[in-house]
Amino acid sequence: MQASVGDHLHVHGRVVGEADHLGEIVEVRGAAGEPPYLIRYPDGRESLVYPGPDAVVEHEPRAMTDGL
Repeated sequence: MQASVGDHLHVHGRVVGEADHLGEIVEVRGAAGEPPYLIRYPDGRESLVYPGPDAVVEHEPRAMTDGL
């Protein structure tokens, strides 16, 4: 798993009815974009996360350059 600052970490609920968790990656502490990640949740909490198999990195769209 690789991520960059500004990407989002989406952790799916483990059981039916459990809400998913979504937070913004504000710091990548592993080498080459690997975990752990410092995540900021919408309520302002921050947490150091080592994502498991129930997590997906949602990459922020990167600006495209046309070479001009």
